Formats: sequence, C-alpha cells, structure tokens
Amino acid sequence: MGKRESYEPGTFCWIDLSTPDSDGAKAFYGGLFGWEFRDDEIPGGVYTMCFGHGDDVAAIVQQDQQPAHWNNYVAVTSAEETASKARELGATVIEDPFDVMEFGRMAVLADPGGAMLCVWEPREHIGAGRVNDLGCMSWNELQTRDPEAAGEFYSALFGWEIAPIEQDGMLVYTTIENAGSQNGGFMPMTEQHGDAPSFWLPYFTVSSCDEAEEKARVLGGALFAGPLDLPAGRIAVVGDPQGAAFAIFEGPTDE
Repeated sequence: MGKRESYEPGTFCWIDLSTPDSDGAKAFYGGLFGWEFRDDEIPGGVYTMCFGHGDDVAAIVQQDQQPAHWNNYVAVTSAEETASKARELGATVIEDPFDVMEFGRMAVLADPGGAMLCVWEPREHIGAGRVNDLGCMSWNELQTRDPEAAGEFYSALFGWEIAPIEQDGMLVYTTIENAGSQNGGFMPMTEQHGDAPSFWLPYFTVSSCDEAEEKARVLGGALFAGPLDLPAGRIAVVGDPQGAAFAIFEGPTDE
C-alpha cells in the first residue's frame, strides 16, 4: 500500500522536519511511528532519512535559526519556472532554486498569505517512497485566513482543482484535487489560532488516533486539538517536544 516510484507535478511528494534537536526528534518519531533512521552527511551538516516499512518517508535536519516546523514539498517539472510564476502571482521566493546535490532541485516560497512551501524538481530522489500507509504522510493542509485567495493562488500555480465545502452557508473546508486525486485541503483559521501565521500542516496515518495522541504525550509531545471525528475519519493535531505541529489521522486512505 502507498508505494511510490514517481509523482505527478502538483502533488505533495515529501516532508522534512527542521528542528533544533534532531536526536530528540528521532527519539520521539521513532517511538511514535516506529521509524528507523540513517544519518547522511551533507554540506554543512547531517540530513537524517526516516524509514517506514523499509521505504524513505520523511527526513529530519538540524537547524537553530527558526522554531521547529515541518516543511511540505510539492513536485514540479521545473523549480525555476515555478518560482518565477509564484513571484508573478504575489508569492515571496525565500530561497531561489538551487541544486540538492544529485537528488533534485528545489526552491522555498511563501504564498501571499505567508505560508511557507517547498517545490521539488526530482532527479535521483522522487520524494517519499511510501505514502498513506501507517506512519506515512497522507494529507497536507493549509491553515489560512483567506481560503478564497489561497485557492486562486494555488490553482494558478499548480493547476489544482479547488472544491469549497460549505455548511449552513459558511465555508468550513476546501479540498484540493490534482491529477485526478485529492491532494490536501485548506482549513479556515479562527480565533483559536490567535496570532499564528498561515502554515502547511502534514498528516500521518495511524491505526488509532486516540492511542497515537496519548503515546505522543507520553513521549513528551503536546495535544493541540482533538481528537475529533470528521466525515473522512478521526484526527488530532499534536506537537512534538520541540513544538513542530502535525496531525494524525485514523481512517481510509488512497492507495
């Protein structure tokens, strides 16, 4: 289930964790998801590959300049063209396209609402070798104060099909479809988010949401929201011991 050998352009393909404590992150995510790890030397540091079911599913990188956070990557055919188009559409290019050794080429963007997103032009590394399975990325969700503007931006940038969901005349969610498959969504931010900036939130599949969130807290994490039942399944939003937010999902996923 979830084995991948390529990604259609516009599809979320990879995630990595920027954290001030890579050893602590390995202990937490290894305990929570059963991941195994391999430290790879890269210019300026170490890039830790995370493996689930024998496939690379994520990575961890040590950095001390920003609070801990998950980076979400979208596959593209050209990092240059995507960065240029994003700038024309009102985004900020935080890091211009650059080579990641022989593995691929990437750029780092901030959309007009301020949410950071990476684009990945694959070469030797396509992204995650497995998704949707237990302990693997299964969804990517933009927390935003302006879902309509976000929809206009991302549909123009990636060709996403945007489907708003309303309840009693109020927008409650927006789904993303890319290349015929649902690819993520937009969640309107509320007063509960306080002054938090817009951001992309990765989801990981678990067999039991309640057991996973309890285990996350035992391992030193925190519960931010939930668990709660939604039409798609049961979810909770948690934070790792360094404060990086992510969601856990119990329910059916695509192959």
